[in-house]
Amino acid sequence: MKLLRHIPFLKAVALHSISAFGGPQGHMGMMMKTFVHRRKDVTEQELLEYNAFCQLLPGASSTQTLTLIGYKRGGLPLAIITLIIWLLPACTIMGTLSFYLDLVKKDVFKFVKPMAIGFIGFAAFRAFTLVVKNRVARYIMVISMIATYYLFKTPWVFPIVIIFGGIVTNFTEKKIEKTETKYRPIKWGNIVIFFSIIIIAGFLSETATKKNWPDRKAFNFFENQYRFGSLVFGGGDVLIPMMYEQYVIRPESKRVLENRRDVIKINKNDFLTGAGIVRAIPGPVFSIAAFTGGLALETEGKKMQVVGCIIGAIAIFLPSALLVLFFFPVWNNLKKYTGIYRALKGINAAVVGIMTASTIYLMKDISIVEILDGKTISFVNIGVIIGTFLLLTFSRLPAPVIVLACLFIGWFVN
Repeated sequence: MKLLRHIPFLKAVALHSISAFGGPQGHMGMMMKTFVHRRKDVTEQELLEYNAFCQLLPGASSTQTLTLIGYKRGGLPLAIITLIIWLLPACTIMGTLSFYLDLVKKDVFKFVKPMAIGFIGFAAFRAFTLVVKNRVARYIMVISMIATYYLFKTPWVFPIVIIFGGIVTNFTEKKIEKTETKYRPIKWGNIVIFFSIIIIAGFLSETATKKNWPDRKAFNFFENQYRFGSLVFGGGDVLIPMMYEQYVIRPESKRVLENRRDVIKINKNDFLTGAGIVRAIPGPVFSIAAFTGGLALETEGKKMQVVGCIIGAIAIFLPSALLVLFFFPVWNNLKKYTGIYRALKGINAAVVGIMTASTIYLMKDISIVEILDGKTISFVNIGVIIGTFLLLTFSRLPAPVIVLACLFIGWFVN
């Protein structure tokens, strides 16, 4: 019965799950609009802290951040339900896509990226006004922004700049303040489950291959996806190349061909189609795992193809959930120490630098630079970016309304 009082929150999560475009950086802006300014489930400071903490962990950072919002409101049960509601629409879309690749049409999504940039810019601006209040914080933000921009596709850049920010303010911040932190018991079961699954999945995958089990590819695929979910820093931009190497490049390698190993193989063009579409739909980029699962097992029959979609979704998100729910109580308990409290100020400044760099980095990939040539698309892109930012800043429009408007513009403008 306690969960009934959280139904309005879960409705907001469901609406967020079908309107959150733009990857983890864009999701941050939408979460700030929905769960901070409109619903007030968390404060801006808490959201920034959650985001910074999740950047230090492997896995899907925006998924972990939203899971923590649910955890803060209603503990473990609500965190699990929040996670399921968040990932279900995107995984369903991507899993279904593996059956109907020929029916894809992306024109309606043409202005999703500039819209997402507007959301990221809004989040960066709000975070800047809240966090960057002294010279040290400004230095940390600028250095983090430059490092992130030039090393955006390097998986270790996010945790490195966050740790850098924490170290700097731990030595430069002179104030000693006490923070009120509620002690959270550490659930050791989560980390035990995490490592147990790694060991069991590895054993079953190897055994299935050696003994040629009929459904061996399902075991192999689960192990691959769980390993990716456990090790990937940097989000979907790192996950997708890892999957590409595993399922497209590796099956054609000399070693595999000489040994005649029956490994999981996905067609290059099919994989790249999914990699493009996953960035154009709402929800986590990690939902591409459901798509690769369908393609990985499509030769085993339709039933196994559905199983592959389910395996992909579960295996890629399970490590993220286990890690964040284990380490967050540890992190929370550490905040009572002066060193950690001081470090938080630098960590938040580094996060602002990351968001600012993300805004600039993504802007270079759309056609705004062609505005001098008089191309209509360039003017519309700029209009969408500025319009999204202004609506978020000065209006009370919910994020999904802005998303629908941008989808309509994409359908209307040829």
